Amino acid sequence: MKSVMIVFNQANTERVEYMLDRLGIRGFTFFEQVQGRGSKSGEPRRGTHTWPEMNSALMTVVEDDQVPTLLETVRKLDLRNEEVGVRAFVWNIEQTV
Repeated sequence: MKSVMIVFNQANTERVEYMLDRLGIRGFTFFEQVQGRGSKSGEPRRGTHTWPEMNSALMTVVEDDQVPTLLETVRKLDLRNEEVGVRAFVWNIEQTV
């Protein structure tokens, strides 16, 4: 199993949830008001007067064979509007209870 963390501009919240629904990924944990800045070309997301936008993030645990499709779908979402930005990160899950 793998854990996938997806960090995205709040403007993409509905699209990300729709993407998970479409892929049959039911379980996730949602984090609101996530601050940060992209490592390549992303603008800061700080919720301030200067940088008013904010990010959200979610984490889901999926079977290994679901990861390539999920990452490809995230990539396609990012290509729709690269300035808004969305990134996904994958970790191994050793055990769950």
